[in-house]
Order: sequence, then C-alpha cells, then structure tokens
Amino acid sequence: MQPLSVDDIRKIIALSDLPDEHLQWILDHSEYSTYEDGTQLKKTGDEADVLIMILEGKVSFYFDHSGRLVYYFYYANDDLTGGVGGLFPYSRMKVYPGCSFAVGHLRCLKLHKTHFPELEHLNPDLIQRLTGYMTERAKLVATMKSQHEKVSALGQLAAGIAHELNNPVAAIHRFASELNKRLTRNYELTKNLLACHLTPDSIQRIHARVEEIERTPAQPIKRTAVQRMQDEDELSDWLEDNGLAEREIAETLADAGFSVDDLEDIRTRVGQEALNAVLPWLENLLSSHKILQEMGEASSRTSHLVDSIKSHVQMDRSQALQPTNIHEDIENTLLLTGFKLREKNIEVAKKFCQNLPPVPAYISELNQVWTNLIDNAVFALGPNGKLTIETSCDPQHVTVSILDTGTGIPPENLSRIFDPFFTTKKVGEGAGIGLDIVNRVMKLHKGAITVTSKPGRTEFVVTLPVAQQ
Repeated sequence: MQPLSVDDIRKIIALSDLPDEHLQWILDHSEYSTYEDGTQLKKTGDEADVLIMILEGKVSFYFDHSGRLVYYFYYANDDLTGGVGGLFPYSRMKVYPGCSFAVGHLRCLKLHKTHFPELEHLNPDLIQRLTGYMTERAKLVATMKSQHEKVSALGQLAAGIAHELNNPVAAIHRFASELNKRLTRNYELTKNLLACHLTPDSIQRIHARVEEIERTPAQPIKRTAVQRMQDEDELSDWLEDNGLAEREIAETLADAGFSVDDLEDIRTRVGQEALNAVLPWLENLLSSHKILQEMGEASSRTSHLVDSIKSHVQMDRSQALQPTNIHEDIENTLLLTGFKLREKNIEVAKKFCQNLPPVPAYISELNQVWTNLIDNAVFALGPNGKLTIETSCDPQHVTVSILDTGTGIPPENLSRIFDPFFTTKKVGEGAGIGLDIVNRVMKLHKGAITVTSKPGRTEFVVTLPVAQQ
C-alpha cells in the first residue's frame, strides 16, 4: 500500500485540527500496524507502552477477573473516544489489567511512550485533549467496576439467601414426606384400634392425658443425652415386658414426656389386649403432631428470611430518607451472611445499647455499609474467629463498632483502604470498591467512619447523626 500521508491521519478525530507539521511529526515517530478481526493486541500483564491512534476498525477491551474476561469498553475513530486509546500521557498504568482485541479490520498508528515528553513540548493542547479522553475513559471504567462490584455483591447475597433458605425448605420437604407416610399408616392403626371395641370415653381419657403432659411446664434443667437415653430405656423395657418390642414407640413417648406410670394408667383403662393397638396408634399420633410443629417452625423461619431479605434490599419502600432501626438492619445482615459465619465457625458477640433511637437514612444504601463491613470482617477472620458488633448512642449520634480478631491491616495500607479500586485481596476476591462505597454512603448521610488496626484487632467505627437537615 502507499505510505500514509498527513491527510490520512488528519481523519483521526483527536488529531483533526492539528497543524500539518505536528501531524507529520506524529507520522514520523509512530509505527503503522494492521490487525485482522479478533487478533489479540495486548494480554493481561503486558507492558503498557504505546498510544494507539485508530484509522480504521475498533478495539475492544476486557478486564481480567480471576482469569475470566469481562467486557468493559471499546475505542474507535468516533466522537466518543476520538480514535485514541492504549496508554495516555500522564497515565499511571504500568501493565495492562486485561486483554484488547481488534474488531473488524484494524489499521492504527502506535506512538511509544518515550516520545510523550517531546509531544507535550510540541503541542501542549493535544496533551490536554488526550488527558480529557483518559479522564472520560477512567470514569467509564469506574462506572463499569462499580456495576461489576454490585453484581458480584448481588451474587454473594443470592448465594447467602440460597444457603439460608435451603435448610428450612429441605426440612419442610422432608417433613411433608414423613407426614404423608404417617397419615397413610394411620388408616391401618385406626382399624386395629376400632377392632378392640374401645369406648369413646377411653380415647378421650388418653387424649386428656396427652394434653395434660403438653401443658406441664418444661423442666428448669434440660435433659442431657444420657438422661434421655435412660428414660427411653426404661420405657423400652416396660414395652418389651408387655409385648411391644419397638424402640420407636419408646423414643416418641419419652420425648413427649410419658413415664412408665402413664403407660400403666393406659393399660389399666384399656386392658392388656387393647394395649398393643393403642400404643402404636398413640405413637403415630404424637409423631404426626410433632412433625406439624416442626413444619410450622421451618415455614416460620422461611417467612422470617423473606422478611429479612425484603427489609435488607428495601423492597416496596421509598428511597427517600426514612427512620430505620440500626439493630434490626444489622441483625438482617447477619442472618443473610449466616452461612459464611457457620463455614468458619465464627463467634458473633453483640453488645447493643438500650433505647437506640431511629436513624434517618437511605436504608438500602446504609445496608450496603453493614454488608461490606461484616463481609470484610468475615473474610479477614480465620476459623473460630470472633466478630464483635457494639452500638452506643448520645443525643446527637449513633455509633456502631465492628471489630474482628483477624490478621489486621498493614500500617502502610491504612491510609488507602477507602481509595477506589485499592484492595489487598487476591485477584478475583475483590475489586476494591466495597470500602469506597462505604465511604461515599457515610458522606451521603453526613456521618463518619474510622478504622484502627493491629494484628488480632481491627475495628471500624461508624458514626451517624440522629437528625438530618
């Protein structure tokens, strides 16, 4: 092909108004390159060393998140990106954080960074223009990273919800299956019961005794496993002596609070012949009743989880300033991150002050603060660590302290932890957005956040006003 001319590179939007001699200088100091569609220009970790000026085609850039490439932006010869990309003058980028690919047939010029000082001396206005494009790209990257962090946080929240809902839902399914078996078995047991020609009065007396046992206040000291085994063994021996060698009956009756004296009373009322039909029927009835109670508890837990989720994400509520109960918000956050706490067997100590006043807040945003701080603390803690959450208040402020016994934050990093994109986590474990979000939410609420850290003790202190203008 014919050599490029000044008129050719004048078509690059960012360079369109430059004098001919400046365009010629760029042409003389740049390398002309062509790439076919899909060709990789740079990969993660490559040195960032050239300003790319596009004559034809487009370049797409993908950030590397734990080896997974995520599309972030493109640049082409259009009004939005000006036809320039890669490394800009005054950029602090040393290596590429992702991969770039040619889209379509790509023709471009590449100006090495060693020529940037001379270019600035030649045309300072162009450097300012390129800085403007760099600033816009940085804003776009920040927006995309923030969205990626929110999606990642949403994924973690969804995983937490799935973990928390799995247990009660699985329990309900298991209980429903067992209850179906019990109800089917009830037909046969009832037939055996009727064959004994029991009077309604006998059945009513057994029912009355069951209700009496259920109404008896629980013992002040809970039975140990050994005591429960002893009670079951005692009932099992009595049942075996009376022709009913079924351990399940002994376990159910002992759990319900029946004693040998109660069984003797039932035998006296119904007779020895009917006893072998009455006790299996009674065991099935008591077990069915217990299953229904456990299903109720599981469904209540599910309902509580759903209420916590709605409160945490502020479904069906305005996004304006509203009074909120900080304790309830923190409890909901702990509930939704419960699976992470259980995985590491983390002890949670709560020292909540009495009469904590409601705090005016953008509640969904403030919940991000508790989520990020608690999640970071859990990440920093090893197995069997301790997380302490303490609240206090005065007439003007509410203070929340979140303290963990993790490894701590190195002193050289303390001044940077609230900076956007700064993170000490490994690639893929965090994008450095969480504490930046926390800091911005604090400013939104006219509050403050401070941190102190040493090995074994890291404490974030959040202070919020109890009144807003």
